[in-house]
Amino acid sequence: MLFSGRRDGNHEEKTMTQPTRFSAATLLGGAVVALAIVIGVIAWLSIDPSGEQGSGLPESFDYSLESYQKIDPALIHYVQKTTIPLDMHEPRAVAVGLGDRIFAAGDKAIHIFDSDGKKLEHIALEQEPYCLAVAGVERLAADTRLYVGMKDHVEVYDGKGRRLRVWNRPSARAVLTSIAVTDMDVFVADAGSPVVWRYDFDGNVLGRIGRRDREREIPGFIVPSPYFDLAMAPDGLLRVVNPGMHRIEAYTVDGHLELFWGRPGMGIETFCGCCNPANIAILDDGRVVTAEKGIPRVKVYRATGEFESVVVGPETLARHSSATVETRDEHRLCPVDLAVDRRSRILVLDSAADCVRVYEHQ
Repeated sequence: MLFSGRRDGNHEEKTMTQPTRFSAATLLGGAVVALAIVIGVIAWLSIDPSGEQGSGLPESFDYSLESYQKIDPALIHYVQKTTIPLDMHEPRAVAVGLGDRIFAAGDKAIHIFDSDGKKLEHIALEQEPYCLAVAGVERLAADTRLYVGMKDHVEVYDGKGRRLRVWNRPSARAVLTSIAVTDMDVFVADAGSPVVWRYDFDGNVLGRIGRRDREREIPGFIVPSPYFDLAMAPDGLLRVVNPGMHRIEAYTVDGHLELFWGRPGMGIETFCGCCNPANIAILDDGRVVTAEKGIPRVKVYRATGEFESVVVGPETLARHSSATVETRDEHRLCPVDLAVDRRSRILVLDSAADCVRVYEHQ
């Protein structure tokens, strides 16, 4: 159910977040973001492997972020309960399905585990998956549907791994990075366009969300690297990351921008780098879990954007990959994907360590 009261201009979140005035600090912050975006675009798009053309920048960028790699233990409110090893060369996505079953996608396959991490099934795919969502009726396991985002199109599978549909690619530039499924629609983030496509369950495009529209006060998504995530929240508003603006935006299913929050910075409560957060997940109470690249860290925010706590930081996530290096390998920029289950456990797909880390609040 959507909350129409968010559009009357009197709602506290709307009032706090609507960008109607700009201070000097805001303008300065915008300049910093703009510079970071330029660097990110160059990093992703401008390199010729032959070395004869391109930006002249090296194949990786080394940041001096040592002072930000250690997090105050008092801010960490979660503890790792278990680790689920993944027999994958390049795991890319994690999702939770019926009965809190865990689905991990990568290497032209989907691996399915029970809630305790015991492997149940292996589903072979013809192409490498980029993103994954799981839906179904709780009492009817046979009705489970897996929505698998390949690079430029979506494929639908049943719970036994039978491919049911192959949807047409939404655009010639499509790079699909995230999927969210509701009772009525399927939403797909396309980093190549960049917009969010709204589908029906037959794969027909019903609309697109987030295209720049001054009259509707929609700035448009800035996606310098192929990390562009979304998730449906309990309030019925679709949360979409605008990574180049370092914020999370909330839209109605019809594409109205209702509210947003987030700002750039190096502090623990802000989002650093050229384009963050990279991934999000939504807890049942509306709190938002975020994952960042550059400095790999997972954090929790209230639904209205106030920083709450840290789940895990670079000291764990950077053991198998550098916390201070961003490369042009489009699937290694961020070693983390996220999911949550009905018990409010936070699942962190650590692709550098080839495992899923399961965290609980302590």
